[in-house]
Amino acid sequence: MKVVEQGSSLRWLWITFVFLILDQVTKQWVANTFELYQSVNVLPFFSITYVHNLGAAFSFLADQGGWQRWFFTAIAFIASVVFSVWLKRTPASQPLLAIALACMLSGAIGNLIDRLLFGYVIDFLDFYIGTNHWPAFNVADSMIFIGAVLMIVDSFKQEKMKKNTTEQNEH
Repeated sequence: MKVVEQGSSLRWLWITFVFLILDQVTKQWVANTFELYQSVNVLPFFSITYVHNLGAAFSFLADQGGWQRWFFTAIAFIASVVFSVWLKRTPASQPLLAIALACMLSGAIGNLIDRLLFGYVIDFLDFYIGTNHWPAFNVADSMIFIGAVLMIVDSFKQEKMKKNTTEQNEH
């Protein structure tokens, strides 16, 4: 019995595993190489800056009393389940959506692991212009963002295909 059926969207799970491993390896490298809040300038607009994010995106709710750890852990777990089921149910004819879901799944699991193990997410990618910094993020966050962009692109592609099919059926 094959775990991944031929033509199944689950064939894209390799993306999830590759970026999950990359996420965890880079976070551990930063945690074992840098002191907390240490920053090393790499380019005029980019540094590696080791921080702990107790909250969500952009440190949302990071200053709360600790309940947010379990709240965001639950959200990451639920998101991982939703992305997994959605990926399994995605037709093989929609590879862009499947890739998007595999990317978002890797990000959700990557940050879930951090929250379970440490109670915070390890962030270190620090982009800035002059003295204006974006909040630091990590590979998992990047994969969630990339997956969301791919999902939006796929939705426009699907809408265009539906429109073309409707127009052909009317003629």
